[in-house]
Amino acid sequence: MNIFSIASPDATPEARLADEARDWLILLTSGRATVADARALRQWCGQSPAHAQAFEQAKALWQGLLPAAEAMQAPRHFGRRAFLGGAIAASAGFLLIRTMVPGGISGLGADYVTEVGEQRRVELGDGISLELNTQTRLSRRALAEGGQALELLAGEIEVQGRSVSTVSVQAGTGWISAARARFNIRYVDQSVCTTCLEGVVQVQVQGQSLRLEPGMQLTYGNGRTGQPQNADVSAAVAWCEQVLVFNDATLASVIDEINRYRPGMLLLLNRELGQRKVQARFRLDQLAGVALLIRDAYGARCIELPGGVVVLS
Repeated sequence: MNIFSIASPDATPEARLADEARDWLILLTSGRATVADARALRQWCGQSPAHAQAFEQAKALWQGLLPAAEAMQAPRHFGRRAFLGGAIAASAGFLLIRTMVPGGISGLGADYVTEVGEQRRVELGDGISLELNTQTRLSRRALAEGGQALELLAGEIEVQGRSVSTVSVQAGTGWISAARARFNIRYVDQSVCTTCLEGVVQVQVQGQSLRLEPGMQLTYGNGRTGQPQNADVSAAVAWCEQVLVFNDATLASVIDEINRYRPGMLLLLNRELGQRKVQARFRLDQLAGVALLIRDAYGARCIELPGGVVVLS
């Protein structure tokens, strides 16, 4: 989705970049920004030094006006273009914009839902139980041949079946089925990763039938299907123990994962820093202060913005 407003045809290139930078800042602090939005912003800033400078200037302006924003607690509602444009005109009232950025329709009306940082357990009956991780959308589905199945629309679940009844889960373009088994399914950024923890799991995807035994993992999505391989099982299911484990992961991917659990957003704009490899273990109750841990460990510059947004550079 194009977030940018239509600029005046007479606007200079510098003015257009300034307008776009303000729109990015609006999106980030709206409370509706996603990991994909953060990646898109990094790409936008990387187009040229002028792009990066425009965003730095927008951040600096907002930072400079934060004391006025904190002094104004009464809710106000303004249009998107009022943000910062009004502040430049010395109107501090425009600081409290809370623009609602429409989300995708995937997951609307799902039977089981978790929000940011939320986890829940669901007992389906017939010996089938589910653990739902953060930002998960899951629905029941009727099968054409009779019986019931589940559709994972987004997020992550752990499924445990304790009876001979088969549980089938659709995730993306594939179906994952098992009886008397325990398995984890993660569906994030159009990629599905299935990890077999106990028993045997069958995966049907793109005309292939693949078998997973305990400790095996399969990833598919975006038109590609991998091959079953050995999994780091403890890392895959650490979320069930309220822990995130990262082994030889890039700092950029670590931050993307943390953003799934933490209100607001951590935004890393230093590409070189983002490629640093990380060995880390975080408890979910530590994530409120994780930006300071990253700052201290890697020397990143840390700027806090409204809405729980922290820019790391």
